[in-house]
Amino acid sequence: MCNKFVGSWKLISSENFDDYMKELGVGLATRKLGNLARPKTIISMKGDEVTIRTESTFKNTQVTFKLGQEFQETTADGRKTKTVVTLEKGALVQVQKWNGKESTIRRKLIDGRMVVVSSS
Repeated sequence: MCNKFVGSWKLISSENFDDYMKELGVGLATRKLGNLARPKTIISMKGDEVTIRTESTFKNTQVTFKLGQEFQETTADGRKTKTVVTLEKGALVQVQKWNGKESTIRRKLIDGRMVVVSSS
């Protein structure tokens, strides 16, 4: 299940994150801060609830959810989304929907590192 994702993960590099934020409609100032951030992601589990906490000098966020159940999320850039997280082919897939738009954050483990691919 999600147990393999439990732990603390540090961002090492980021590709095309500015373009992703532009697609989401994130303003220039926030994008600049977002591109500078090197957040730490902490994933924990308690029973069937998963918590993903992201910590950076820019902003800290936290979501707690059950796999497959929709929940309300306020993203780091302030979007209010309806979000569902599922486990698909060994990846933790987070789908955020708001104002007729959709974004997907796919977390997978490769060679002991967490790789995150975001798309909208």
